[in-house]
Amino acid sequence: MREMRRKERAMAEKEARRVLHACEYAVLSMVGPDGKPYAVPISPAGVGNTVYFHCAPAGYKLECMEHEPEVCLVCAEDIVPLPEQFSTTYRSAIAYGRAKAVTDDAEKIRALRLICEKYAPSNMEGFDEAIRKSLAHTGIVKIELREVSGKQKKHPKEK
Repeated sequence: MREMRRKERAMAEKEARRVLHACEYAVLSMVGPDGKPYAVPISPAGVGNTVYFHCAPAGYKLECMEHEPEVCLVCAEDIVPLPEQFSTTYRSAIAYGRAKAVTDDAEKIRALRLICEKYAPSNMEGFDEAIRKSLAHTGIVKIELREVSGKQKKHPKEK
């Protein structure tokens, strides 16, 4: 990973991982089979050194990852405009890793449970029925993280 230019804004890796695992959405960047960049928003859910997201079982994202499994994830939270300074405060994370489609049903179910507990915690009583109906036509990708870093700009009144 490149060295951060604004080192005073760097956050500890543990906090960067927290931002990555907590974010509502992230942008997944990859390289397509034609060598062109491709980026798409995803709804990630992570545990440990792995981030999962769901997708269709076929499509351009999967073609890109098959061509080049090295990917980059970027997310941000706590974004607050500071119009009087023509600036914003924020906390962000960037992660690099290898993406791979999950084919094992047990791992797919674990990943979907993680995703649903994050995005639909009030509806988990319907999880087993939803899995029964949709597992066969739901794609899951896992990203094994290699590097994670974070950056933040605090409000001027914060230390």
